[in-house]
Amino acid sequence: MSPIISIAAVALAALLTGCTPNDVTMGGAVRHNMALQTIDPDPVARTELMEGGSGERAAAAVKRYQEGGVKQPTVTSTTKGSSGSGSGQGPN
Repeated sequence: MSPIISIAAVALAALLTGCTPNDVTMGGAVRHNMALQTIDPDPVARTELMEGGSGERAAAAVKRYQEGGVKQPTVTSTTKGSSGSGSGQGPN
């Protein structure tokens, strides 16, 4: 192999190393987002009730549903004496 080809090969190899990712944090945002969306693989048993969690109330609701006695929600009005299309254009 001639010295010119050897020098060219070494120079080419040196130039190509500039194209490799040397940043250790490369892809860090992707790995971080994946970790945020991963379920805890070692969950701690929770013994406290969750908010609104009552087995008695849930059982009563299931029983009412099965017997056809579902409580109808009360109608709540959020506006008084006002009606409109909601388009925001008003009279022209």
